[in-house]
Amino acid sequence: MTLLLPAAARLGRQRLSKGTAAMLARGDRLAAGDPGRRAQLLRHFPLVGQGWPIAALSRQADVGDAEGAAWLRADPAWLRPDINGVRLMAHGEALALTAADCEALLPALRPLFGDAGFTLDAPHPSRWYLRLPREAKIPAFSDPGDALGEDIFEHLDTSPEGRRWRTLANEVQVTLHNHPWNAGRAARGQSPVNALWFWGGGALPPVVEGGGVVGGTHGFSDDDTARALAAASGRGTALPPRFTPDAGVYDIEGTRDLQWIERDWLQPALDALRAGAIDALELDDGDGWRLRLRRWHALRVWRRGAAWPAA
Repeated sequence: MTLLLPAAARLGRQRLSKGTAAMLARGDRLAAGDPGRRAQLLRHFPLVGQGWPIAALSRQADVGDAEGAAWLRADPAWLRPDINGVRLMAHGEALALTAADCEALLPALRPLFGDAGFTLDAPHPSRWYLRLPREAKIPAFSDPGDALGEDIFEHLDTSPEGRRWRTLANEVQVTLHNHPWNAGRAARGQSPVNALWFWGGGALPPVVEGGGVVGGTHGFSDDDTARALAAASGRGTALPPRFTPDAGVYDIEGTRDLQWIERDWLQPALDALRAGAIDALELDDGDGWRLRLRRWHALRVWRRGAAWPAA
């Protein structure tokens, strides 16, 4: 069993109870992995080849028609200008779009992409897709989670291939800014949809044999990116509300609540380890810190020091 944990910086000054910290201190430190969300996910759900084709993977999970084309996520987003630039304030599920929002906005946007030979649709209100020719050259766009709250100009692709997409992005922003549906959202106290965030481009990769979730291991997450990666070579489903002893990779990286992590996940997992309900517990955080605990590690009473979150 593996728990994917947030990077220590996301937890601020929160710390585990002395009992839980003492138990973690008795585990074996594993070789550190690369920091970052993408690296964390790829340690457990590896892909064949280069790139980060999340759009194709999530399209396959959502609709099942990703083969034979390249795909790009074009998720609805809210950008807000300030004195220092333009910031990405929200995207995807955070905007709480409905089917009615999609039906109102998509018809105005489709001609912009149709002229370029791309097809835009939204099988899920928070996940919008562009279908591209399989051989299309797609820039390496930033994930929206990496850009959230930051100046978008720090995440612009400046390559020649990126110029075309910057032009399309500008046309989208003008169209959405002038769309009357956004005025209605503002009147209802909702955030506007004034941009699309392009990311995760590529074609559907081959299935990873002997890695990812092959062999009956399950990936559990409330993050559609993690679920799509898990589903690429096995099963990816929603995260249960609390610990369960079923084997799998449980993605709780998205929280900032250490108390919830300890109460609903770490303490029950450690209890299950002591009782023999699970053979081992592996922890992996967003900084690349990794730890493995086995049942007999409880005997290492001489070990001291806080193991996680690292200072």
